[in-house]
Amino acid sequence: MDTKGWAVSVSSGYRVGDWRVGRPVATGSWASVYLGTRDGQEAALKFLPTGTLTRRQLRHLRDMTEREIRLHDRLRHPRLIRLRETLVIDDAGNSELDGACVLVMDLAERSLADLIGEGAPVPDAPRLIAEICEGLAHMHAEKWVHGDLKPNNVLVMADGSVRLADFGLATEMDGTHGYLPPMGSVDHVPPERWGEPLSEKGHAVRASADIWALGVTACQLFTGHLPFSAPTARARYVAAVEYAAGESPLSLPVSLPEAWRSWVGDCLNPDPRSRPSAARQLYRARLLAGTLKGAPRRTGRRMAKAMASAALVLAGASGAGTVDSRLADPFGRWLRTDSDIPREYRALIVEAGTMCAAPGLSPALVAGILKAESGFDANLFDEAKDEYGLARWTPSVLQYYLPVGRQGTILDPPLSPEDSIPAVGRYLCVRLPLLAGVPGDPGLLGAVAFRSSDDVVRQQGGIPERFQAHADLVRRHRAEYQPR
Repeated sequence: MDTKGWAVSVSSGYRVGDWRVGRPVATGSWASVYLGTRDGQEAALKFLPTGTLTRRQLRHLRDMTEREIRLHDRLRHPRLIRLRETLVIDDAGNSELDGACVLVMDLAERSLADLIGEGAPVPDAPRLIAEICEGLAHMHAEKWVHGDLKPNNVLVMADGSVRLADFGLATEMDGTHGYLPPMGSVDHVPPERWGEPLSEKGHAVRASADIWALGVTACQLFTGHLPFSAPTARARYVAAVEYAAGESPLSLPVSLPEAWRSWVGDCLNPDPRSRPSAARQLYRARLLAGTLKGAPRRTGRRMAKAMASAALVLAGASGAGTVDSRLADPFGRWLRTDSDIPREYRALIVEAGTMCAAPGLSPALVAGILKAESGFDANLFDEAKDEYGLARWTPSVLQYYLPVGRQGTILDPPLSPEDSIPAVGRYLCVRLPLLAGVPGDPGLLGAVAFRSSDDVVRQQGGIPERFQAHADLVRRHRAEYQPR
């Protein structure tokens, strides 16, 4: 490959420490990466130049290099590319390379940018997004902002997993923000970035800037398109600024999966303070990708069957009338045993109500919602509203809360309890965390969101007056079903 025009041109066979330079891998504006080999090992050699730079350019490059090395020194995580060693070239006869810094890192197969095709989704996008969130959530927890998150800076390893890389614009936060030089990819920088005053330290930047870039990247992975459509980067940035100013709506590509539209839209919230955290987006991404740990659907079903079997054995051994009702009912721990909840639905309700640790979620809440929605009528058929079954699901909405492998399937009414009830739990696991900070009872906020939407509840800042009677009904039934 011809490296003419690269930031750093290095001949094949050139030696850096114990490493021998091989084929060119990639280049950017300030650095170039080559394959390095040593005793049968392979690594990525990232060359940062010095020989042809002006004093001002050299100062910026040194600052970026120090940022990257400092982050690698302080952070270790499976979703961050690993720095093995740092070398400085001592070659007085080569002014282009003498004094250059070389970062020796784990070798990747490619970047996410190599996988993104125009108008085509990237296979396994949900998993890739969840892994990006893992790395980002760790950085933010350690008070670091990536500052330049984009597909080019997310590397795909040989096993198909991804690593965040290129930390030249990463910054350590001092309180709520850090500072970055006036640089970055226009398509992935949030509109508020350039509105921050430029001080000697640079522009102030917060973790929410990474969340905006995360939303842009996720949109690209799912659709092959950027969220703001225009022929040039400058025009796209203007479109983003107009959206952030409230002058135009957010118009995401129609090919973006419906289940992920709110996820991406929340990342692109025009108010940086209202964007979700990386940890919250990680939770939601795992849920949507079907990889959420600690709440597998089959585990709940097996638990329910095992408890039911134990209760039958206990009842058979003890004789009629001799077993405490809480013991005879395997679900008495979660639901009142003398309530009107049909016994055939209790296992499904417990499964839905214990599906995750979302605030306010409980089997009693799920039962209260079902009672308020349908009176436990599995045959409910409201064609005028396009709502059916125990939870009054609309089939076009239910498709996004079906188990992994069936998502996207629009079911024909009647809707079975086996589909309807666990889907309520999945819905609440996604929506309840989004209502954090909204005043009021979390469970009732979730119940009203289920009847309307979480956007309605957030915009109202609580339960809207027109839904208060519904919330009161769920509250009463939840109390009736709560074990005493």
